Amino acid sequence: MVVELGAAFLPANLGLTLEVREGHASYVPSWIKVLKNDKRANFKTSSNAQRAADFLYRFHAKNSAAA
Repeated sequence: MVVELGAAFLPANLGLTLEVREGHASYVPSWIKVLKNDKRANFKTSSNAQRAADFLYRFHAKNSAAA
């Protein structure tokens, strides 16, 4: 779920183009199960996705400045 959330966070800020892929829908049932079993799963994964996105923003900014 971290990857899916990160994919939602990143494109606009990094100027990336979204590409719809059929495989994404196959993850939904497993994530619904996780969310039903762990009330905090959404907060945990959102937090991890934001940390990953922040890392990529810093990496992008560093490499853009060096170019």
